This record gives sequence, structure tokens and C-alpha cells, in this order.
Amino acid sequence: MQQSCSSSAKNLCRKLVQVRTRNSIQAAAKTRPLCDIFINHRGIDTKRTIAGLLHDHLFRLGLRPFLDSRNMKPGDRLFGKIKPAIGDCKLGVAIFSPNYCESYFCLQELALLMENKKRVIPIFCDVKPSQLQVMDYGIRSDEQLQMFKWVLEEAKYTVGLTFDTSKGDWSEFLNSATEAVFKNLVELEAESSNRRSTYILQGRE
Repeated sequence: MQQSCSSSAKNLCRKLVQVRTRNSIQAAAKTRPLCDIFINHRGIDTKRTIAGLLHDHLFRLGLRPFLDSRNMKPGDRLFGKIKPAIGDCKLGVAIFSPNYCESYFCLQELALLMENKKRVIPIFCDVKPSQLQVMDYGIRSDEQLQMFKWVLEEAKYTVGLTFDTSKGDWSEFLNSATEAVFKNLVELEAESSNRRSTYILQGRE
């Protein structure tokens, strides 16, 4: 099972490289983005497990994932680095965990991903979608609460992955998550290429 998942991920990686090669002329003229994948997570739950492992695995495969503990240094302002990374990324991975909804920063990052119209892959780690609820401690405005509730519902009704850290197969999950990331990146690159081709053809008419 592990070999087939790994082989599939490599095949998708080759497809991604082929699509990017076709777009190399246009891409060369642009500033190199900060990241390909933005990993949205609750640090106390997943930084040393799923989030960290997924970041390192994707990085070793040649992608540019963004994880605050890996990409930021002491002195950096949180949203000074996070907002540009979300703006530049092609794909978001939201790792929902038991303490996720208690964090303003997690929900704000998810809201920024949605506002920037980024595709998001949900990963439900040790938590069911129905258990995710926005926490109101009386310190958030009604506008913020409505926004957070909306983005959370959007994520909950998006097809994602589930994982039980106490019973699940870590290697199999990591390969499945990586394959999902590559599939989405291939689709997004193809859509972007088609849009550029359509724009060029329309410009010639």
C-alpha cells in the first residue's frame, strides 16, 4: 500500500513539473512566491505531529509548504509573514483538531484563505466535522463571529481527510495527504494554464 501511494505521488509530481514547464516563460517573469501550500493548524495539537511531518514530507518532494514554526523567526510579526504567504499560496491545508476553534489565529488564517479564494483541503485530526464550533468568549465582534462561522461551515462541507492519531497508520495517512495535495496542485496549474491560453487567444482576436 505504501509503495503504491508513494508511486502515485511521484507520478503526480511529474505531472506537476510538466505543467509548470509549459508555463516556464510566464512564470520566469514573476516574483517567486513565498509558498505553494499554506498549512493552517493549531500548534499545540499538531505542530509536532501531522503539521510538521506533512511540511517536511512536502518540502522533501520539492514543494514550498509554509508552516509558521519552520518559516518564521523570532521578531517576525505574525500576520506580516502569514498574510503574504496566504496571498501567494496556491493551496491551503486546514488541519482541524480538538483545540482548533479556540484559536483566533487559526480561524483568521482560514478566513484569509477563503477571502483570497484559495482551494482548501480539510484534514479532520482526532475530531469530527460536527464537533467544530466557533467559540465566543465575548471578545469578538458580531462581524468576526459571522465570518468565522461561515468559513468553518465551508470547510466542514468540503471533502477532506480524517485521521485518528491513536489508531491510524501514520505512513499511509501521510502518503494519502501528499497525494491529495499533488492532485489539487496539478488541477490548479492546469486551470491556470487554460485561463492564460484563453486570455492570450482572446487578446489576438
